[in-house]
Amino acid sequence: MRYTAFIHKDPDSDFGVSFPDVPGCIAAGETIEAALKNAAEALAFHIEGIEADGDPVPVPRSPDDILSDPSFGEDRQGAIVASVPLVRDLGSTTRINVSLDLGLLKAIDEEARERKQTRSAFIASAVRKEIAG
Repeated sequence: MRYTAFIHKDPDSDFGVSFPDVPGCIAAGETIEAALKNAAEALAFHIEGIEADGDPVPVPRSPDDILSDPSFGEDRQGAIVASVPLVRDLGSTTRINVSLDLGLLKAIDEEARERKQTRSAFIASAVRKEIAG
């Protein structure tokens, strides 16, 4: 699931990120890349809080719907529009069956060993980076 975000940059400030479908959820970063990384973490944390309060999780609208919504006219002005993935840690791991080419599996194991990670931790880390884009 991805949420549309607005990125703004004022002079002498970091990049700021807000989510039209998740009021109150904001993030910032010195670079756009850092701001988006922080935005993904803020989004997951904010959604966790919404669920803990027993409130419904906002359904993300498409970028086209957000951009055509007149209530966001001011927020859109000068903004870069981005798509931020919602990736949550649910506190539980599960075993899965995945088929990989043997050469790729060996490369994964070598890289994981060099990083002092398990195969699972390495794959999870790589997938998170790929989803974050």
